[in-house]
Amino acid sequence: MLLAIDIGNTSIAFGVFRGEKLQGTWHASSGIHRLPDEYAVLLSSLLSFKGIKRSDISQAILCSTVPPLVSIFQEVCQRYFGVNTLVVGAGTKTGVRICMDNPREVGADRVVNAAAAHHLYGGPVIVIDMGTATTFDVVSADGDYLGGAIAPGVGIASEALWVRTARLPRVELVRPKQAIGRNTVTAIQSGIVFGYLGLIEGIVVRMRRELSEETKVIATGGYANVIGPETPVIQEINPDLTLIGLRLIHELNIGLEGSKDHD
Repeated sequence: MLLAIDIGNTSIAFGVFRGEKLQGTWHASSGIHRLPDEYAVLLSSLLSFKGIKRSDISQAILCSTVPPLVSIFQEVCQRYFGVNTLVVGAGTKTGVRICMDNPREVGADRVVNAAAAHHLYGGPVIVIDMGTATTFDVVSADGDYLGGAIAPGVGIASEALWVRTARLPRVELVRPKQAIGRNTVTAIQSGIVFGYLGLIEGIVVRMRRELSEETKVIATGGYANVIGPETPVIQEINPDLTLIGLRLIHELNIGLEGSKDHD
């Protein structure tokens, strides 16, 4: 089985694949102060709920936007699962050519999403990842990563209102019944949810205009299920897109079959 790990600024997604089939997914909060032993106990417990033993894991791959956590999870995989970890980065085969001024600036998670989206949906395709940041990644019909856009995430915007104002409360990010909020909570929900809808639709319109061709739009990330269903510009929501991309990249570099690497 392949263990795929997507380390984000706010949360970490774990997925286990048997061949091409995703057996299960789990999420945990990111924390650079957790020790490898703590993450190992957490991950082992999560896997056990699906009846997956540590000895079932034969390979591992990760991408990360939090550099300090890379070595921590490499240690977790080596010490507790007996496998070395493929870390997506410079030199990793992804199947995507990065057409940017400085390809090294592109986050590994964005490249992984691009690889998965092109494999699953063809191109051109726009991937909107609604996590800590809201990112837009554009992939051509030939599988080239053309660039994108980055905006503050939905959660960051909502949190900023609570932190930076004296009287506005922290609110649950759910769809309000109407755009005209009748109280402070629904007014904030309207501003955040419908405001981000406007942001997403506006950027997609501009990107499609620049591409000059019909373009699919796929959403992923923690807030995709809040924002995605509200707009017709998003054709599909795929919460497992990054994990699927990790599997595809692992297959490109190592293959579906592999054995444990022991020191």
